[in-house]
Amino acid sequence: MLKTPTVHFEAASTLAVVVSSNEPLLFLSEDQKVIAASASFCRAFEIDPATISGRSLSALGNGEWAMPKLASLLNATASGSARIEAYEIDLERPNQEARQLVVNARTLDDGDKEHIRLLVAVTDVTDMRAEARLKDDLVRDKAILLQEVQHRVANSLQIIASVLMQSARRVQSDEARGHLHNAHNRVMSIAALQRQLSTSTGGDVELRTYLTQLSQSLGASMIADPDRLSIQVTVDNSAVEADVSVSLGLIMTELVINALKHAFPDERTGKIEIDYRSSCKDWTLSVTDNGIGMPAGNDAPKAGLGTGIVEALVKNLEGEIQLSDAGPGTAVTIRHRE
Repeated sequence: MLKTPTVHFEAASTLAVVVSSNEPLLFLSEDQKVIAASASFCRAFEIDPATISGRSLSALGNGEWAMPKLASLLNATASGSARIEAYEIDLERPNQEARQLVVNARTLDDGDKEHIRLLVAVTDVTDMRAEARLKDDLVRDKAILLQEVQHRVANSLQIIASVLMQSARRVQSDEARGHLHNAHNRVMSIAALQRQLSTSTGGDVELRTYLTQLSQSLGASMIADPDRLSIQVTVDNSAVEADVSVSLGLIMTELVINALKHAFPDERTGKIEIDYRSSCKDWTLSVTDNGIGMPAGNDAPKAGLGTGIVEALVKNLEGEIQLSDAGPGTAVTIRHRE
């Protein structure tokens, strides 16, 4: 018959708490013999409550609790040289799936100064960890799928742009050719935008890199002579949500396309400057060129598709557009104020 370790009278309340606890708890003596165990511990690890009192921890069940490292840590905790906090162990039992457990242990002052007692809490985190891994796998799979879709969309847009350019070369009408060129430029700008998004890892988009790479893509596809025309980008350390970055990128590309089409006729040299800066939730985006400026009166061009796109995007961002003389050239400024 197993002999139960002697328990000081003042430990009775601790025993009652341990036994009635809904959490898997063990009350151990200094030599790691079980003084008491909660019913939830016996139920969770399939141990007969009638056989547990007085047994050594290493003898519980079929010996699966005989873990040298855990025993060593419990000894150190009992001596006061260590404390077990969130120590992870794998409990392996015959013909059963291994369980991942988190163990916490500390000495307990139950009024008996001559004997050290240990209170050990055991939490089974197997299912929680499995759910976390499943969630991580789903998030990773979704990110990979989204990136693949973005790559395919960007490739498809480039194919469409090539078809439009080939069609522009074949048509006889100057007006039709101009429309096809406009369509080609917009498809290429969307393709450049898509390429930048496809390299994003999700979450907020860092605008300096994003707008710089986007302007480089636009320049490579639309500026034949970099020595004649250039695009410069100045952006602070702002980062915005992905959908906001898409709108800002589209606004920027439309304004750059417009400047490249109208600001530098007759092989005129010049540059386009893009500037973005923010303060809290307020921000300003400006696209400025040093070209011929905006014609006035009867020479002013009619608002086209690009203007409509910019106005719609700015409205969606709850911003305001300001057009001004850059002396020389034109400045378009979009401001958002809370």
